[in-house]
Amino acid sequence: MKVTQGQIIARGLTNCCPNCGGRTLFAEGRYFQLNKTCPSCGLKIEKDEGFFLGAMSLNYGITLVGFLAPVGLLWYAGVLGDTVAVVLALAFSVVMPVVLYRSSRSWQLMLYYFFLPQHLPANRTDVPGDGDENV
Repeated sequence: MKVTQGQIIARGLTNCCPNCGGRTLFAEGRYFQLNKTCPSCGLKIEKDEGFFLGAMSLNYGITLVGFLAPVGLLWYAGVLGDTVAVVLALAFSVVMPVVLYRSSRSWQLMLYYFFLPQHLPANRTDVPGDGDENV
């Protein structure tokens, strides 16, 4: 394979294209706009409808476990007052999904290609026209 699983992880953690490594997942100057394909190598980023539901789950889980649960535990232990805990919880529940938006999309692609590296165009070994284009 040309692109190893280690490279896929490194590219996923740095929001780069899993196929070519270019910083081309997102449209230039647009925080929330994911490119449909990589401008450098042509990798189809937007797979199918619902593909990025996993990214939404990752984002939700990290926000809940990494930020909201500690606030809840600190409140329960009496370290934080009621008002402070509510304000922190509301702030984290609004701000963190926005902050993690790009990373969670990149991580979803990383996980997909980590387990299916043969689906990357750089790792394809099939001959065009052999009937296996829909993989």
